[in-house]
Amino acid sequence: MNVDGDQFVECGLGHRHWGKYGAAGLLLHHGDMVLLQQRSALSMGPGTWGLFGGACARDEPPVVTALREAAEESTVDVRTVRVRGVLREDHKGWHYDTVVADVESLPEVLPVSWESMDARWVPSGQVADMDLFDPFAHSWPKVRDAMRRPVLIVDTANVMGSRADGWWRDRHGAATRLRDQLDALDGLPLPPFDVAYPEIVMIVEGKAGGVGDSERVRVVSAPGEGDDTIVDTVREYAGEPEAEVFVVTADRELKRRSQEAGASILGPRWLLDQLSR
Repeated sequence: MNVDGDQFVECGLGHRHWGKYGAAGLLLHHGDMVLLQQRSALSMGPGTWGLFGGACARDEPPVVTALREAAEESTVDVRTVRVRGVLREDHKGWHYDTVVADVESLPEVLPVSWESMDARWVPSGQVADMDLFDPFAHSWPKVRDAMRRPVLIVDTANVMGSRADGWWRDRHGAATRLRDQLDALDGLPLPPFDVAYPEIVMIVEGKAGGVGDSERVRVVSAPGEGDDTIVDTVREYAGEPEAEVFVVTADRELKRRSQEAGASILGPRWLLDQLSR
């Protein structure tokens, strides 16, 4: 499939790139295994290894580009892919986005276009030893460290108490509104990503209890103290491989306990700023 961005351009650094509107690639992994594409003899860097990807169409989001290109160039079933975040390389007027994603199982993947010679699952520790496409070799150290599963745990009572929207009159309704706002978010700036797509968990308590899950938000009703449930939830996720856990709260003691359990801390103002974008 040809897109309107299929052409070479020169960036502000004087480098020649493929993709008038930038380009994107898919870093797909399962645990420690990374999917690589061997570039064909007709591609730039023939015979080298890199990511499935290509030029963005005009106004096409990088996630859409990366998944589209992977589907066009291989047998990857993009319906099974869970996008975790995007890393951007800025070349002054041109950009390349690495879309980091994972899959639950390790499927066989075959190349299906003229752009690919081979596709292979490679242990991450062996990637640097392969004959890599130069731009991918340059970005790999940063990309390798971004093979993460972001999780955002929200201290609902603390966040609701940080804005005057009448939450004290209807805590259940205020918690429902917060859940719906979180559900509508289209990515968040969570390290190490430029844009992350985290699993979002709201902890509710007291009169806010009974709020159900939404499509993108898991809601946990605390049977007792909300702080205890938040810390237990941090431990639940922090004990899983590759999980990067963040807790949104301004409570000093909860921050200490959450950090000890393995989380990083973000303040309610940070989250409210994201919701108001």
